[in-house]
Amino acid sequence: MRCAPLSHSRTCYTSSVILGLGVSPMRRREFIVLLGSGVTGWPLAARAQPDRIRRIGLLMGFAESDPEGQTLVTAFREGLQKPGWREGRNIRIDTRWAAGDMEVMQRLAKELVALQPDLILSGNTPTTAALLQQTRTIPIIFVNVADPIGSGFVASLSRPGGNITGFITMEPTIAGKWLELLKEIAPRVARVALLFNPATATYFDIYLKPFKAAALSFGVEAIAAPVHNSSDIESILAAQVREPNGGLIVVPDTFLVAHREAITSLAARHRLPAVYPFRMFTDAGGLLSYGNDVIDNYRRTASYVDRILKGEKPSELPVQIPVKFELVINLKTAKALGLEVPLFLQQRADE
Repeated sequence: MRCAPLSHSRTCYTSSVILGLGVSPMRRREFIVLLGSGVTGWPLAARAQPDRIRRIGLLMGFAESDPEGQTLVTAFREGLQKPGWREGRNIRIDTRWAAGDMEVMQRLAKELVALQPDLILSGNTPTTAALLQQTRTIPIIFVNVADPIGSGFVASLSRPGGNITGFITMEPTIAGKWLELLKEIAPRVARVALLFNPATATYFDIYLKPFKAAALSFGVEAIAAPVHNSSDIESILAAQVREPNGGLIVVPDTFLVAHREAITSLAARHRLPAVYPFRMFTDAGGLLSYGNDVIDNYRRTASYVDRILKGEKPSELPVQIPVKFELVINLKTAKALGLEVPLFLQQRADE
């Protein structure tokens, strides 16, 4: 029993009052049952509610059989583990592979949007364009887009707006650096073709302008070399060796990445020195590559996925520029082309 002062008298009560004594036996029993179920049953019910598995769509420009594409997806999955996202536990990833085919990209984009995922990761410019044709509400994060403003994907880099943000692959000024590297490894080069597919590299002009400007300073003839299919690649490369001292620069382009084995093989056959945007080309036998570390971009993307899944809006996440670049030289290819790689260039190379 406890007593509490009330005015000048003492009012005493027991816990029986709290439990409803003083009311009818039936009402008292109902009150006790209700109180008991509220105290003991609620935590059990809460524990029985599993965390919702979040769904992520992933549209890749690579073929599913391409080991490079698989490496990038693996890097993305590894990046997600750092903030605690695990497949089968709290996320599900639906991956689609377009193999560089524009029509397939359109179909797969529609397919992924129909799944109504929490967000979609887009591998490049063509896949991003295909996804934006299907949705303006589902958050989209692009990984390797060359010109997000010029492509109409974002309003600005600092405040993208809409349902999309992401990571840039390379800035336009790198085109001048490609030509500089080509002249350093093959000083006699006098005619250089810039290779791109206008259908998949709709942004080609951002690289073509600085390439032409750099060509003037180096006294090199700059040649725009658009290709539309695989047979065009062979004819362009053959044309470059009809006259002496030809060279080649390949822009970051979904179509050219898909045909990298053919491009590097043809360049070797025609003994044509070439510079490429990604190390996957030098891994395939290309002479030299310089560009951002694509694997690093995929790992970094996981941080934006985490933030969006936790409630942030893509419109408020600034577009990120690349932070990690790599220079890779294939010495075996250089030897086959009869080129002496300067020591200073070897020392600057990451590999």
